[in-house]
Amino acid sequence: MGNNGVMKHLERFKKIINLAIKLDWMSKNPFDRFQLKYDKYDRAFLTERELELLENTDFKSDRLQRIKDCFVFSCYTGLSYVDVKELTEDNIVKGIDNNNWIYTKREKTDELVKIPILPKAWRILQKYRVAREMEFTTNILPISSNQKTNSYLKEIAKSSGIHKNISFHVARHTFATTVMLSNGVPIETVSKLLGHTKLSTT
Repeated sequence: MGNNGVMKHLERFKKIINLAIKLDWMSKNPFDRFQLKYDKYDRAFLTERELELLENTDFKSDRLQRIKDCFVFSCYTGLSYVDVKELTEDNIVKGIDNNNWIYTKREKTDELVKIPILPKAWRILQKYRVAREMEFTTNILPISSNQKTNSYLKEIAKSSGIHKNISFHVARHTFATTVMLSNGVPIETVSKLLGHTKLSTT
């Protein structure tokens, strides 16, 4: 395990220790003088050029094309893997602005998010609508398991000429950085769209 992985486990463990002290199960906090030290690192995301390269690469293989579409959809909605997987037609709502929106609850935080569906994301939804109706499935997009998805993404990046180690979560960072913040969307709005409970997380 890397340093940050260890620190994350200790952070959770500290919460349990604090609870034990609060409930008088322990008299002394062994973590009192212990400081969590995280290593700083830059989160990976695709630049505008890389996102364009990816979008313009078509794959003969159905499995790669499907995963590419799901990834690009996430780049334009900011949804995580599990939220894309759980998305159904019920989550697509006509907003008061007469545009299509995604209304869903984030699996991780149970936070309600409302996301405008940008044209590129809408095109992907439309593409799979017909196939979905034929297969009688409620899930909007045909995504594989998380492990397979991330493995296919490595193939996809290589074929698209992207020299980055990408996972599905990179799409969420691409949405925040390249699609939103780089186009002048305020960080407070981005935070709401991502379903973060604290601005500091964003």
